[in-house]
Amino acid sequence: MLLTGASGMVGWHLKKILISKYDVLAPSREELNLLDNEATYSYIQKYKPNWIIHLASVVGGISANINNPVKFLIENVKINTNVIDAAFKLQVPYFLNFASSCMYPANRETLSENDLLTGELEPTNEGYALSKILSTKLCETISEKNGFFYKTIVPTNLYGPYDHFEESRSHLIPAIIKKMHDAKLENKKNVSIWGTGNARREFLYVEDLISFVFIAIEKIKILPAWINVGLGKDYSVREYYECVSDVVGYKPLFEYDLTKPEGMKMKKLNIQKALDLGWKPTTSLREGIEKTYHYYLSVFSKEEVL
Repeated sequence: MLLTGASGMVGWHLKKILISKYDVLAPSREELNLLDNEATYSYIQKYKPNWIIHLASVVGGISANINNPVKFLIENVKINTNVIDAAFKLQVPYFLNFASSCMYPANRETLSENDLLTGELEPTNEGYALSKILSTKLCETISEKNGFFYKTIVPTNLYGPYDHFEESRSHLIPAIIKKMHDAKLENKKNVSIWGTGNARREFLYVEDLISFVFIAIEKIKILPAWINVGLGKDYSVREYYECVSDVVGYKPLFEYDLTKPEGMKMKKLNIQKALDLGWKPTTSLREGIEKTYHYYLSVFSKEEVL
């Protein structure tokens, strides 16, 4: 089994469990540059995996997407097409692709699988979204026309230990954790929130996604071409700040920077198809943030771990 993107948050958690069940190849970027078409093909040809779980991508939060739209589109398209094309040409029978909920149309209350390609994308991450649409449809086409099982998991926003906390790459929850922790250390009276704080987002704790992956491996032949995996519930940006504030133990005043973008007003997945397979998320928001903050303290802070 080949696992790409094993150094990322999802990859780290998944590899830890996979290696107890399978023979796993998990090359680092130094060992395998997925932007290199020939190198990718040669690696898969050499090791002949029966399974590929494809997680690798160039990722970042809203700021990184806005500042690097060309990079996010071109590099993700290259990575995805190099891996999928090599797998197809070398007749790898099973392929589990990971996309993103940002590939669905913007400004809809709940996003179902059949919403794909039915509306405009959110402009702030359009490049990344387009790359995920391409990989999803490419996998579907291969499965339909060639008898292989190339399926796509569409997770909602994720968080947890081994996430990115640096400003240039972090998503909402890790960004808030770092911001609130720093505010506590510096005794800041005010903390700024981008936009109104009313935008709503759904976040799934990473270990809940991992539990679905093993169901997907077991049931790959009956999975739909792409399937949503999320919490089934969303919260406002302000509510995330408030929850992190409680966990960190610091209560600043929130200020709202209306000059900053806040992206889509809401984004929540319809996860009924995943529930029908016997899966459900089990980690509450509070529990997930506590575990993530504990990890942050253990790695990035000199303070005593809670």
